[in-house]
Amino acid sequence: MDWGLATIIGPIILVGAIAWALMRNKKDSSAADERRTERATHDLYDKSDAEDEKDAQRDPLG
Repeated sequence: MDWGLATIIGPIILVGAIAWALMRNKKDSSAADERRTERATHDLYDKSDAEDEKDAQRDPLG
């Protein structure tokens, strides 16, 4: 294939692939989905904080 043709078709294919991926991954999240995600994130952070406090109270020599 001629390099001139490749430099024209290559970017067109790349832009098309990026556009396809963006459209495919675009999703309409409902408010309930966002609340559920936020709640799960906060729960995970709370669990991590509790484990950190437990580790901090443990005797390092013991």
